[in-house]
Amino acid sequence: MSDARDADGPAGRDELAEMIAEADTGARQPTGISLKILWAVPLLWALFQLWYASPLPFIMKIGLFNSTEARSIHLAFAIFLAFLAFPALKRSPRRYIPMQDWILAIVGAFCAGYFFLFFRQLADRPGLPTTYDLVVSVIGLVLILEATRRALGPPLMVVAIVFVIYTFAGPLMPEVIEHKGASLAKGMSHYYLTTEGVFGIALGVSTSMVFLFVLFGSLLEKAGAGNYFIRVAFALMGHMRGGPAKAAVVSSGMTGLVSGSAIANVVTTGTFTIPLMRRVGFSAEKAGAVEVASSTNGQLTPPIMGAVAFLMVEYIGISYTEVIKHAALPALISYIALVYIVHLEAVKAGMKGLPRPNPPKLVMTLMGFLGSFVGLAILSAITYYGLGWMKTAFGDATPWVASVLLVVVYVGLVAYATRFPELDTSLEIRELPAAAPTIKAGLYYLLPVVVLVWCLTVERLSPGLAAFWATVFMLFVLVTQKALKAALRATGEATGALLVEGWRDMTDGLINGARNMIGIGVATAAAGIIVGTVTLTGIGFVMSEFVEFVSGGYILPMLLFTAILSLILGMGLPTTANYIVVSSLLAPVIVTVGAENGLIVPLVAVHMFVFYFGILADDTPPVAMAAFAAAAISGGDPIRTGIQGFAYDIRTAILPFLFIFNTELLLIGVDTWYHLLVTILTAVAAMLLFAAGTQGYFLARSRLWESLALILVAFTLFRPGFWMDQIYPPLASVPASGIHDVAGKMPADAQIRIRVVGEDIDGNPVDKVVMLPLGKPAGGQARLKAAGLELRVEEGKTIVDNVEFGSVAERQKIDFDYEIASVEVESDRPPKQLFYLPALLLLGLIVLLQRRRRPPEEASAI
Repeated sequence: MSDARDADGPAGRDELAEMIAEADTGARQPTGISLKILWAVPLLWALFQLWYASPLPFIMKIGLFNSTEARSIHLAFAIFLAFLAFPALKRSPRRYIPMQDWILAIVGAFCAGYFFLFFRQLADRPGLPTTYDLVVSVIGLVLILEATRRALGPPLMVVAIVFVIYTFAGPLMPEVIEHKGASLAKGMSHYYLTTEGVFGIALGVSTSMVFLFVLFGSLLEKAGAGNYFIRVAFALMGHMRGGPAKAAVVSSGMTGLVSGSAIANVVTTGTFTIPLMRRVGFSAEKAGAVEVASSTNGQLTPPIMGAVAFLMVEYIGISYTEVIKHAALPALISYIALVYIVHLEAVKAGMKGLPRPNPPKLVMTLMGFLGSFVGLAILSAITYYGLGWMKTAFGDATPWVASVLLVVVYVGLVAYATRFPELDTSLEIRELPAAAPTIKAGLYYLLPVVVLVWCLTVERLSPGLAAFWATVFMLFVLVTQKALKAALRATGEATGALLVEGWRDMTDGLINGARNMIGIGVATAAAGIIVGTVTLTGIGFVMSEFVEFVSGGYILPMLLFTAILSLILGMGLPTTANYIVVSSLLAPVIVTVGAENGLIVPLVAVHMFVFYFGILADDTPPVAMAAFAAAAISGGDPIRTGIQGFAYDIRTAILPFLFIFNTELLLIGVDTWYHLLVTILTAVAAMLLFAAGTQGYFLARSRLWESLALILVAFTLFRPGFWMDQIYPPLASVPASGIHDVAGKMPADAQIRIRVVGEDIDGNPVDKVVMLPLGKPAGGQARLKAAGLELRVEEGKTIVDNVEFGSVAERQKIDFDYEIASVEVESDRPPKQLFYLPALLLLGLIVLLQRRRRPPEEASAI
């Protein structure tokens, strides 16, 4: 314990404040005019983004920007602030901004804003850059890379430089990755003067969506919601065995919902949680590792997912609600398993929880939990059906009526909160607060989140517009909460002065939100360089061939190799840039190589696979940025912290493999409530058993065969179809002559699986299985034609007669004169869930044996 940092002492506070600043907003804190500029420019950036996201430009017919102009302005702000807020080197001055940084900031902002300033001229000469265009593009590209290095460190900059070199030095590359290369004019036009590179989709999502959500999270934190989440988590769980660690998991998960960075999550919640974990008996490395695993998983948790949810909408082409649906169950079971791992660690070490004032009886605790769930259910029902009725009754006036109702509820919850003491804001928690007063003291913090989720999932507004309205309400809360509380408590404080203080809090929240976006803004621009290389050079096809060659065409080695590449490419990158890189390079690899070898999976499962492993890079040594941040707080060794964190995250690492083969974990193909219930229950049980098996502890310390048996049971619950496949083949072949009959009988939105054979353009044999979506019910021939495929019968063979350009069939690389060898349909076989029975019998045997060995003091422990 002596080596742990004193997080609550003056030195510890200063060190942690500096760490948070370096991770989020820049380490430089100048004085004088420089300070005023670093105050004013982020505020202007935040106001610009709010204006751009709002409906006001369309209502007032002024300040209208197209998406490309907005991206240019967004990047100009980010680069300008990156050079002013982040020093070039560790020895560079922190208290003033050197002249060279002013010059770089101004030049960088001009180059980034070039698209906005000369948009019309550039539109008139596409693909024909002038010398001036090329000079600006080269300088702009170099300054983006330098801004990325300052804000995020070298990893992303180095990766981007490697891809730029690959673009221009294509003919000099080894034969396996060789290409014809690009001229300076072609390369710079692609990277900088079109929307294929720097100003592409990634920067567009950062401009239209990510900024608003980061700003929303910053305002929530400034209002005190972050502290509220942490106090609630400790009040509910801190008294349990290893309670502070369990609270760390929950609070980091809640913070991670709106956080855009695992590292920022670690340094924010870790200041509370890590010292308390040390106090109840966790080693420095394990305390840091729990926080790292919790914070990393926060980036995988809907509804925000480190802003990746909105990138997936653009890249995959599905709705936001579908992304949330697919991501929900894996994130949920991963967090439940982490809480369970913490519990097992605490039981093994004989730890106790923190003292709790007025410990409630078990019956009261259960009533409290049931009351909370029933209350939330009633509140949700009133909100949903009440507003649904209002839409019918008030029509176009519904938003105004709903706004008034929202304000009334807000005032009522603030009035209710004044009956309880203000929440403590110190970093030290020596005695756990009582749960009920803690929860009730901040219920109004949930209202902005309710507004956000309502706008996204019920009103179906765009993510940017939903975040705008939630942020507007959050600004109202920040300005009014202190004055409203003082008035309701009749403290005698001047309302005007408190409103001014609330206005200052709101301004600080806007500034902090903008400064939090500096790294994300430049990162999405730098990631655009990588995306531009992929589209310019065709490196994606090269990687597919390389991975297929290394894996020998076998599915599992291909997935393992892709996972390792995702870990490597994700090291040191923030969440958004991480996803852009791994999805651009590696998602097509799984789709292409998998399809050629019979593995057909939905695109969202492929993107989730590479995203999960990219995020796990944050706790994977040797880079392990989140582990280094946690070790700075705990005083532990960062490499050991990272290794321990990855050990805790093994349960997260197996999930992508499982939902590639069992897409029910992504709630794909789950159509009934009982199917949903069975899927959730078996997935949670399987993950808990897997955690117990890997930790070597269940009801008692497990013998080796028991640990292996628990993992076997977990695997069976996760993927019962594996065992059924060994007895009954999952698919049966139907002659190609029956393809129209099969297609005509399939349900709406089904996919038909066909085997095609032929020769490619180089004369190489082709024999692969593809899946074509069939859309709405119709005749088989019409449904295949809608998928882009027309067939003819020739000498008893079914031959591809036509492939429509741009169709699904063409994207699956089906070519003219290919033969349809067969149609594969699902076999008629017993339900795969039958294998749950032997798995549960084996589990029962383990429970029986371990209950006999369980120490009496552990039998009653929570």
